[in-house]
Amino acid sequence: MAKKGQSYQVEIMDMSEQGQGIGRADGMAAFVQGAVVGDIAEIEFTKVKKHYGFAKLKKLVKPSPSRIEPICKDGFSKGCGGCALARLDYPGQLALKERMVREKLGRLGGIQEPDVKPIIGMEEPFHYRNKAQFPVSTGGNMMRKGGILENLGDPAVGFYKPRSHDVVDCQECMIQSPAAMAAADALRRFMKEDNISAWDERWEKGLMRHLIVKTAFGTGEVMVVLVINGKGIPNSAKLIEMLDEAICEAGFSLESIMLNINKKKGSQIMGEVCVPLAGKQTILETVGDMSFEISPMSFFQVNPMQMKKLYDKAREYAGLTGTENVLDLYCGLGAIGLYCAGDAARVVGIESVKNAVLDANRNAVINGIVNARFVCGKAEEELPRILASEDDVDEEIAEAVKAADVVFLDPPRAGCRPELLEAVAQVGPRRIVYVSCDPATLARDVKLLGDMGYQFVEATPVDMFPWTGSVETVVKIQREDI
Repeated sequence: MAKKGQSYQVEIMDMSEQGQGIGRADGMAAFVQGAVVGDIAEIEFTKVKKHYGFAKLKKLVKPSPSRIEPICKDGFSKGCGGCALARLDYPGQLALKERMVREKLGRLGGIQEPDVKPIIGMEEPFHYRNKAQFPVSTGGNMMRKGGILENLGDPAVGFYKPRSHDVVDCQECMIQSPAAMAAADALRRFMKEDNISAWDERWEKGLMRHLIVKTAFGTGEVMVVLVINGKGIPNSAKLIEMLDEAICEAGFSLESIMLNINKKKGSQIMGEVCVPLAGKQTILETVGDMSFEISPMSFFQVNPMQMKKLYDKAREYAGLTGTENVLDLYCGLGAIGLYCAGDAARVVGIESVKNAVLDANRNAVINGIVNARFVCGKAEEELPRILASEDDVDEEIAEAVKAADVVFLDPPRAGCRPELLEAVAQVGPRRIVYVSCDPATLARDVKLLGDMGYQFVEATPVDMFPWTGSVETVVKIQREDI
């Protein structure tokens, strides 16, 4: 049994999603910060649990062939927790993620030798994020002067350090869009020049909370969402001008500035109220031949280049011929369902966020799609209601849902609720296409569906998040009697 302070030489055989190298010492798994898969390293345990421990990297005995110097020279050196795989070259990242999906499906999903196709990577895995979410800080140095609470620190616009709410001020980022970094710089300068405070959790005071920037790569349009603890921003006309100039210089067009009012205590990022400060209330993005309006609070895949590849694979797995009824669960603003609507007879989407449902119906109109309907409600509650044909359920929607041939599942990281999977099995579609951002919950749900008469066919990982430990996976599942 390893003990705290003991040193070992280990080979790093795997990596966690948080970017820790994983090796074994004295029969115990060791999570080593700073180590990458393929390293042979001397480590020292800093914390020991019953079956695993955490260790620091003391010395590289033999570096991995996939080890590189982090490309990010700004945030990474300051402790930004954004790019967990920054020390691993891109081919190494792809191999790690593909193996991660295969291992989870086998170990947690109970699938012997799962058919996992080669991961779909990016040619240029940089500046791909179309949504940046920056916490804002003025140093946490608030103090009282003459009975007035003042914030004395310099403004920081960046990302949280791992396992903390300390904001790392990032002026360069290799995965965010140039428009997002330009907006962050403009806000930083404005706050300093006009002495604008940031929210401080300890004192529950301060104005600026978060900066959210949405970039439509297909059209070049940009939306800036300023999350504030108040009703407005002093001298906002100056901020609007600074944001516009900075984003224009980055090669994009600022089309929308929204204020999101969040006066609640705690760490919730956005409040329920969004009001326009300047410009439009939505921006337009294009993916393939499709156009999508994006609003401040709607979900959209963060990597538009890879999103098309992801949706193409989902459409392939759906095997649509033009006659099928399609059910799109956790549909967001309807992207997958609308993307496939031209190959289907009818599409019904269910989504819990009201604004996303409004976006989905508007996006159907924008694209001239007349065979898609979207319902607001939690999928695990709404689908059983529709199947039970309750009095307030639209008959046309109920008919399409009950006759669904294909179901798309695109849940959050927590995966699907068991009652939802039971309702899907009750519908009895021929095929299920599961899009997942978490291989562990994916494997769990695949196993549950297996117990309900559905068999795993194959999976294709898609690297939507280069330099991070996250991976998206598309899975083809079909009824066992087919």
